Amino acid sequence: MHTPETRQKFVERRAQGRSLTQIATELDVARSTLIEWSRQLRFQIQNQTALELDDLQHRLLGSRQERCAVLVERLSRIEVEIQKRDLSTLSTAQLFHLAAAFRRQIERETDAGKFVSPVKDIPASELVEEVQEWKP
Repeated sequence: MHTPETRQKFVERRAQGRSLTQIATELDVARSTLIEWSRQLRFQIQNQTALELDDLQHRLLGSRQERCAVLVERLSRIEVEIQKRDLSTLSTAQLFHLAAAFRRQIERETDAGKFVSPVKDIPASELVEEVQEWKP
């Protein structure tokens, strides 16, 4: 029987994107066991993956607030320039397109992450669907 620590190591490594073959070798656990654990621990793996990706994004791109501040500043400069332009020129259309792109990026940056819970962990009074999404 495998220890809870081994199962937790599996969740961590799977969330980091490692293959089942790599994990099987590292933990000395059969791939068939890992496949079963993948089914059993899918919610923990998904949540750990969300945390891993959030940490990676923060390390590579800075905080969400920093990224949004840069995008808002660039959008403001574009919109000031748009106001100076004649709307019939091609460069104005390009500026509108760029402004729209920055708006979409700001919307993506301000969208909250999603966490999930297995049904068994949700109080019966709050249960609505098979998988619940939780936005912090």
